Amino acid sequence: MSRRAVLLRAQLVEAARRPARTLLMGLAVIVAAFVVFGTVLAYQVTERTVLAGFSGTPAAADLVVTGGDGVSLRTLDAARRLPGVAEAVGRTDAFHEFADDRGAGLSVYADPGAGPLATARVVQGRYPATAGELAVTRRTVDRLGLAVGGTVRLAGVAPDRPVGLTVVGVVDAPDDSGEAAYTTDAFAARLGGSDQLRQVEVRLAPGADPDAVSAALTRAASASDASAPGASAGPSDRAGDGVVVRTGAEARRAEADEVSGRVQDLFALVTMFVAIAVVAAVLVATSTFRIVFAQRMRQLALLRAVGAPRAGLFGALVVEGAGTGIVAGLAGVLAAYGVGHGLPPVLRAFGLAVASPGHPIAAAVAVALGAALVTALAVLAPAVTAARVAPLEALRTASTTAGRRGIGWARAGAGVLLAAGAVLAALLVASRLPGPDTENYDPVGPLLAIVASGALAYAALVALGPLLVRPVLAVVGWPLRRLGPLGRLAVGGVGGAPRRASAVSVVVALGVTLVAGALVGSASLGTLLKRELAGMAPADVAVTARGDEPLPAGLVQRVRGIGELDRVVPYRSSPEVRVAGAEVDGLTATDLDLRALATWADFGATAGRLTDAGPGRVVLLRFLAEEAGARPGDEVTVTRGDRSVRLRVAATMANTPVGAGLLVAPADLDRLGVPAGPTGLLADVAGDDEQARTAAAVRALRAAGGQQVGIVVTADDRDELDGQLGALLGVLLGVLGLTVVVAVVGVGTTTALSVVERTRESGLLRAVGMSRRRLGAMLTVEAGLYGVLGAALGLLLALPYSWLTVAALGQDAPVEFPAGQLAGVVLALAVATALAGLLPARRAARVSPVAALGAGD
Repeated sequence: MSRRAVLLRAQLVEAARRPARTLLMGLAVIVAAFVVFGTVLAYQVTERTVLAGFSGTPAAADLVVTGGDGVSLRTLDAARRLPGVAEAVGRTDAFHEFADDRGAGLSVYADPGAGPLATARVVQGRYPATAGELAVTRRTVDRLGLAVGGTVRLAGVAPDRPVGLTVVGVVDAPDDSGEAAYTTDAFAARLGGSDQLRQVEVRLAPGADPDAVSAALTRAASASDASAPGASAGPSDRAGDGVVVRTGAEARRAEADEVSGRVQDLFALVTMFVAIAVVAAVLVATSTFRIVFAQRMRQLALLRAVGAPRAGLFGALVVEGAGTGIVAGLAGVLAAYGVGHGLPPVLRAFGLAVASPGHPIAAAVAVALGAALVTALAVLAPAVTAARVAPLEALRTASTTAGRRGIGWARAGAGVLLAAGAVLAALLVASRLPGPDTENYDPVGPLLAIVASGALAYAALVALGPLLVRPVLAVVGWPLRRLGPLGRLAVGGVGGAPRRASAVSVVVALGVTLVAGALVGSASLGTLLKRELAGMAPADVAVTARGDEPLPAGLVQRVRGIGELDRVVPYRSSPEVRVAGAEVDGLTATDLDLRALATWADFGATAGRLTDAGPGRVVLLRFLAEEAGARPGDEVTVTRGDRSVRLRVAATMANTPVGAGLLVAPADLDRLGVPAGPTGLLADVAGDDEQARTAAAVRALRAAGGQQVGIVVTADDRDELDGQLGALLGVLLGVLGLTVVVAVVGVGTTTALSVVERTRESGLLRAVGMSRRRLGAMLTVEAGLYGVLGAALGLLLALPYSWLTVAALGQDAPVEFPAGQLAGVVLALAVATALAGLLPARRAARVSPVAALGAGD
């Protein structure tokens, strides 16, 4: 047997002799493999769940006709006359405003209302059969009061020629936003002022040849376009002038791919953070191997003493690491497979429609082999150091090597250069941040520069970590030193091995940097979103008069008497107001009192202070202030008709409520000659559920006494956007938390291995009188210190980069530092890392002093 084979066998026997230590060596890789393969299964679950609930082209559609500019009604008529066609329907949809009511209206969809191709089903009345008839959804009946037999007027193609329609039925439909209506395909197309449909769906008769019908459809589309008014006399150079005929299966697959593409976009972001978690696992594994090899230094030195070459020893250690990696990878894959297939049935039992994943064997094999490769890469640097051990090292203890504190000049120089590059890149971005008037700003370049700077900064932290541990520890460990000998010993235990502390802390710092950055970014963008939502939906319900007329007399008092509504705030609005110096037409001024709204705290000024608003002062929309060249403190002239007033600018806003360009005091609106009657009111719903909102809208309609007013439940839009933001933040923090999980595993592994490394030290402390409980407490506090140390380093990176990232987005988002959440992250990490070290600490405390003092390595 060759010398290399003997070395390899010796290392494998050593690994098999101590399976617990081998497990600890691969624990971070197990977690990483679990995360990676779990992400593969999560993608399959998400995609299958989304596709299962996807409602697109009906399954009964055998052929689908689409075109770049739509499909004409003539093509639909021609399709219906073709042999082999059992049914042909057109699809289109468009939003139409109510006549004389800006903003509110109905989304009108084309549907047959019956048959295999129908998506809407009549539940009351009948389905529209001719022009001028509509069927509305259940929620639309509740929200807008459009019951069967009612009428509605929609703004037509010509603003001065509204279209009157009659509600003839109520339907169940897949899209029920509370403002949805259905009608025939011909009337839906012509209601929008054209004869174009989005697509035509064809159901074939039994025994019909799909290819023959498809060719006939193409010819019919070409002939229909050629016979259209204004068509050229010559033949079209494209079949059907751009019309495409596909099978229903192809159309559904394309729609499913589009939906899947959104899932892929989401998981592209997830994959990036999974890659970060893998990097964290590599760092933890590298630290673990370094500690393990340091513990085995005497054994490795003895191998060198009996003639083992450095190259052979290095190769044996790398093979040992790769073997550990493939075993850990298989364990992580099997664990993820079990959870991935076991969780969906549990969720379905609780009423959640979640699909089960498939069996991606190729992905499982790739993850296991990738774990072996990643572990082999992680073991390279520790193996190089271990293979250089001198034979005389066999006379020393293992802790001597582990306690080395310094770093080489080359590493220190590289760290300084990396830090300098990070600072220069950050300063470059800071010097080019957009101002409030910056036009055509593209944030992609600055954001990429920030990512590059952050990567350099983190690389510098890895290189200089052993030098930074002690000064940072001096700050975060100061309170513990005041607790007595136990605290001083815990701080000394961490500071006594700065390389080990640095290797673990930088992984924790990576997770904290990402999580803290996500918290700061979400808080900042959340504040910006609240401002936007406050402008779009300042209250739950908005009641407006038709046109420029005031609300019906007594309506405000009647609405205030509705039990389902509270905080009713009336206001006046006047269009056709001008601001001197601004060439902007159609401005609206309002005397809406923002302080009276429940969303008052969400409003924010881009300049000045909203609290300064009052008589003689005006709040301007920001772009209007820029057009007029006015800033807070300047005076502007506001004109309505033949009346003008001079007002001082109190503040500017990026998004003002109720579509106003100016917010003024009631007295100043009086000076402009605006009539006294309110033109709108805002109110909040006493309850938070759908039933409460619907009841409030119905009661408000009744209070209007049949008068022509518009009622919009704006809380729906606010909740939808809030839900999207919450879901995005949840996914983001979830995938970022993977890095923290790997970091906590690294702390537990390092603590467990350091217990073995410091067996003699623990025995000495027990011999001089330290109790088991106090020894366990000391080691647990040490483990918690790794979390605090990493959190401190992570926050030092996260705070400046978070500020820079938010500022570089160019959205005027205020930078918010959620101190409570950030403190919670630090506390949670300290507790998590302390718990990770609890079991190893208890194990160390149970070792007798005599056995500990007699331990070899």
